Amino acid sequence: QVQLVESGGGLVQPGGSLKLSCAASGRTFSSYTMGWFRQAPGKEREFVAAISWKGGSTYYADSVKGRFTISRDNAKNTVYLEMNSLKPEDTAVYYCAAVLRTKVGYTTTQKSQYDYWGQGTQVTVSS
Repeated sequence: QVQLVESGGGLVQPGGSLKLSCAASGRTFSSYTMGWFRQAPGKEREFVAAISWKGGSTYYADSVKGRFTISRDNAKNTVYLEMNSLKPEDTAVYYCAAVLRTKVGYTTTQKSQYDYWGQGTQVTVSS
């Protein structure tokens, strides 16, 4: 089992940048495929990015491709989401999620396949 805690959210102006972190408990972090999702008010939780257990494979939603970068440091049990050129439509609560790599392979975009979730961190893009 793994517990996830996100941090790094906040208020940023359009065009600005933020870097989210997700710290995981446990000694088997490198066994997990990790993902970031977001949920805006009144909307479904949607996929943002995912990264394989070693970091060799990444996948992004079209809406963030070229602006967001997912990465991980297995020595620190942490996954990151670097967000650049932020837009008001990026405003949402951002969640990190984990699933054992043996269940899904390199990456997955399906929120139903992730077994563990953090509590979320608010990102607000506004002038």
